[in-house]
Amino acid sequence: MANLVSLSRILLLLPVVWLMYLPPTAWQFVGFFLIIVIFLTDILDGHLARQTNTASQFGAMFDITADRIVEITLWIVAADIDLVPVWVPLVFVFRGIIVDTIRGEASHTEGVAPFAVMRSEWGKRLVAGRFMRGFYATIKACAFSGLVAIAPLSHTWPGAWEEAGWIWIWLTYVSVYLAVVLCLLRGLPVIVEFAARARSNA
Repeated sequence: MANLVSLSRILLLLPVVWLMYLPPTAWQFVGFFLIIVIFLTDILDGHLARQTNTASQFGAMFDITADRIVEITLWIVAADIDLVPVWVPLVFVFRGIIVDTIRGEASHTEGVAPFAVMRSEWGKRLVAGRFMRGFYATIKACAFSGLVAIAPLSHTWPGAWEEAGWIWIWLTYVSVYLAVVLCLLRGLPVIVEFAARARSNA
């Protein structure tokens, strides 16, 4: 059941991408709400797995894969329609490939879930801690929903947008760049611990 919820995130992503490429219209607000649903399902799948005692290594990896598909697709589309600079999706692509490769290998070798491979206390708090994971997901949800809503807001209420749209823009791009910082910050412990394991095994 939890894996189906993870899959639903990918399926919900498709109409969001389609809506982002439409000319400005009030219908694009649907994308705003779909993004919120997508990120809520990210909470739901882990909760379901724990409640039904069906948590598995595959489920944890599939959850991460669904997250990567969603976030990288949305960053790339946002860059393609000139909402963010191209280096933003590149940061997430490069960091995602490096970190997920390291975690996937360690998870397979140790037979544990990907977030359970962290050994240092600061690594556990920054990467695997429930608060930090929730905070990072919230910031990304704010960034994506904010970006998706720019076109319909400015089109539907041009007068109000001219007066107060800067507030929405400011909050959205604070979320975008905070997401970039957190992305790099949360990847650092994974790389540091990997380098330490490599040295000890050499």
